[in-house]
Amino acid sequence: MMLKNKVALITGVGSGMGEAMAKLFAAEGANVVGADINQEAINRVINNIRETGGAAIGVKADVSQPNDIEIMIKSAVKEYGRLDILVNNAGIMDNFVPVAELSEELWDRIMNVNVKGPFLACREALKIMLKQGRGVIINNASVGGLFGTRGGAAYVASKHALIGLTKNIGAIYHDQGIRCVAIAPGGVKTNIALTLKNPNELGAGKLARGVGPAPMGEPEEIASLALFLASDDASFINGTVIVADGGWTAY
Repeated sequence: MMLKNKVALITGVGSGMGEAMAKLFAAEGANVVGADINQEAINRVINNIRETGGAAIGVKADVSQPNDIEIMIKSAVKEYGRLDILVNNAGIMDNFVPVAELSEELWDRIMNVNVKGPFLACREALKIMLKQGRGVIINNASVGGLFGTRGGAAYVASKHALIGLTKNIGAIYHDQGIRCVAIAPGGVKTNIALTLKNPNELGAGKLARGVGPAPMGEPEEIASLALFLASDDASFINGTVIVADGGWTAY
């Protein structure tokens, strides 16, 4: 088992990539702490893991709220005594809104969930990992963090920021046993589309004209990549971004 006896905290565990990661990590021996804003979804995923012989607990958490982040991290340590892996998976989209039409309210919401939440979780997790002398942080970014038209202004900026945070953490803490890596998925069949309502015609139109439709991957394909990056097999991968987009950004 690739993660035997490791403790892994995964946000956005209620559906999509987070759910797939939680189930795969548990199947590979990890003690999973699954966090999500939706209690019903948490219960469904955690119960499924337990029914199939895995170890898991759930924590209701809004990653944009500092108190929820603190409770989330403390719950992992209280239950399992340590924290080996943090996966910042939770995220939302912005309807492809360009800057000239972007409200401060939408900007703040996207930044709070996609950047501030991972920052707070990383900060709290590092307090534990540095004491242990070991830990892995995986930030689920996006090809939107590498290019200009895979989302609206707020989404693209947030994912660029998350990738920058990843590189900084990887560079600063590598000699203290910490690795930090970002995954940049392209199109994946997840519920994040539910946060995309009435896409802005200008923003979405630029994407459609510029690069064409994205190949659609399965959540399990991203989960398999996350599993590898969380494992000791990826011990020399740090402070970088791994693109998983079916070749979308190759053309």
